[in-house]
Amino acid sequence: MTDLANLVTKNLPQVVNGHVATYIPALAEVEPEQLGIAIYNLDDGKISVAGDSETYFAIESISKVITLLYSIETLVLDFVNSGAILMTSVIKDTEDKSAFEQILNFTREICNDPQIKLNEEIFKSEQKTGDMNRSLAYYMKAKEILKADVEESLTTYFKQCSMMVTARSLANFGAVLANDGIKPWDNKRIVSSTAATFTKSLMMTTGLYNASGIYSAKIGIPTKSGVGGGLVSSVPNKAGIGIFSPPLDEVGNSIAGLSLLEDVSKEYRWDIFS
Repeated sequence: MTDLANLVTKNLPQVVNGHVATYIPALAEVEPEQLGIAIYNLDDGKISVAGDSETYFAIESISKVITLLYSIETLVLDFVNSGAILMTSVIKDTEDKSAFEQILNFTREICNDPQIKLNEEIFKSEQKTGDMNRSLAYYMKAKEILKADVEESLTTYFKQCSMMVTARSLANFGAVLANDGIKPWDNKRIVSSTAATFTKSLMMTTGLYNASGIYSAKIGIPTKSGVGGGLVSSVPNKAGIGIFSPPLDEVGNSIAGLSLLEDVSKEYRWDIFS
């Protein structure tokens, strides 16, 4: 079995073939030459790490998986921005917690990482450059699809995208999905089996933007990406994988991260179609 550190070293040069996200100014400042991985093995409960696995980065669109799970009993939607904003709008403020605080607490629990927090600089950057998301939200409001206040929903959405996670955090999250909705570190259920299965199917079919079909065939592991450079993958009944590398390909996926994930899939024989 190839050592994870060797796979990271092999794939790190791929970063020169991508570019960090520049449409969100705060993300444009991220150091590009980074690659890290964490794997939570369900067989023994151990986490293997290599490279920049402990570096915190913006979760971005991976947060859509989390808000989907949190709101799935109320509404089921796809991994597109309009659907994500609508999902976020379903989560209501309570007397003691705002919608974002609920999402943040749930994220910390499902990722087994109490250090996850909001990055104010990225949040403000998201707000300033979020006109496309703003237009989607107001369009849904005009069509009476989005019932909540537009600006409140967008604020929560931009905040959820600005949470800071690590590859290890995402490996823990992927392990929950791989373990049928049960947190393997304490054996307690956090989401239903139905929600976990449905979410993995969406990750496989739509998790990597317009390249989802290509990587479904090449890698064969349910995966969701974010423009912060993160990947969360879930190998059913076997492992959760978290990867971080900021440079993106032409459709917005981590270029070195996917190359590394492809090697891991082949090395461990984790392609669910093979």
